[in-house]
Amino acid sequence: MSWFNKLERKLEPIAITNITLYLVIGQTFVYLAKMFRLLDERQLWLVPVLVTHGQIWRLGTFVFVPEPTHWALVAFMLYFFYFIGSAMEAAWGTLRYNLFLLVGYLLTVGAAFVTPNMAATNLFVGLAVFLAFAYLNPDYEILVFFILPVKMKWLALLDCLYLAYTFAIGDFGTRLAVIAGVGNFLIFFARDLWLDLRTGQRRMKANARNAAKSAEREPRHRCYVCGKTDISHPDLDFRYCSKCAGDQCYCPEHIRNHEHVLTPTEGPR
Repeated sequence: MSWFNKLERKLEPIAITNITLYLVIGQTFVYLAKMFRLLDERQLWLVPVLVTHGQIWRLGTFVFVPEPTHWALVAFMLYFFYFIGSAMEAAWGTLRYNLFLLVGYLLTVGAAFVTPNMAATNLFVGLAVFLAFAYLNPDYEILVFFILPVKMKWLALLDCLYLAYTFAIGDFGTRLAVIAGVGNFLIFFARDLWLDLRTGQRRMKANARNAAKSAEREPRHRCYVCGKTDISHPDLDFRYCSKCAGDQCYCPEHIRNHEHVLTPTEGPR
């Protein structure tokens, strides 16, 4: 029994089953409360400097703050998050999925306290789960907005490009947030990513070797009539006919004994 299996047996009773559903319900409640002006979501943001002044609830409430966008997009995003989150919990088990979210949460909180005056986001909640699902199911096809069929690997690629761009142009706090947002994915999939990288490098080297061997085996001269080459008959002296159209090569036997190749506009010689 591995150390993780032993840990799982000890911690399984405190793992939260269907945690994705609770996150979706919480974000739905906050969005509706904000929409009807019953709640100021700024009171839920994780701002470390305010936490140090006694507003400790912010350490937990920020995970329930949804993206500030149109309600239809929020509904789609929450539905999609519930779908992939439930799938990941079913594939990994409740404890492993809980630990995945917990690591992302701790990384986000830790990064937030490095820049205590900035409000932290709950990027890790959805993005890391999405990347994990896409990595395990790259060819899974979804209907974006229930209309456009797209494979998960292409959506993940777009997300990675966006994150790379954000990291490149962002300030120190933004870069920390990006690292924290995908940190749990990198930690949990580090071994698989490394193996994929090494496998890809070996495949590229093998393809390069095969291409080089193919180039080496490719003959430089081939008789237009009989097909003899400088590889199959290295002792022959191949020559090219100046009266034929194009670069037509012939072996010694056929250099003076062949019908000339003509262009369509030329007549017989």
